[in-house]
Amino acid sequence: MPDMLINLLKLPSLDRLNDEGVNIRRANPFEITPVRKFIEQNFSAAWADEISVGFANKPVTVVIATRDARVIGFAGYECTRKAFFGPTGVAANERGHGIGTALLIASLWGLRELGYVYGFIGGAGPTDFYERAVGAATIPESEPGIYRDLLK
Repeated sequence: MPDMLINLLKLPSLDRLNDEGVNIRRANPFEITPVRKFIEQNFSAAWADEISVGFANKPVTVVIATRDARVIGFAGYECTRKAFFGPTGVAANERGHGIGTALLIASLWGLRELGYVYGFIGGAGPTDFYERAVGAATIPESEPGIYRDLLK
């Protein structure tokens, strides 16, 4: 999977989610346990490890989606590397409602607030989604990128 580049000066507005039951916000440091549990149960321990770095950052660089005081999605930025977006995920039963897009955009605005002009998506899976959502461009010859030689 290739890396992608995003121009943070051309981001869409943050008000793209129309589901009134979903709250998109920065996670609080004291929420690390429920967020990690959500990620481990729905995605992987490796992603939960990556997100832990975001909880150590000041400000926290983890954005969460909640419904009825439960985590239904997450996104990290500045966790894996400087100016990197990810990992990110939305509960399977909550997909298709724009939550992933809202988490992506909120995270990229977070990178912009940190002073970056460009952001990166490392090992981008759904490249067509990132192209449509934020105008991301594939970086030539970026595979395998930082995710080579992963420990098992």
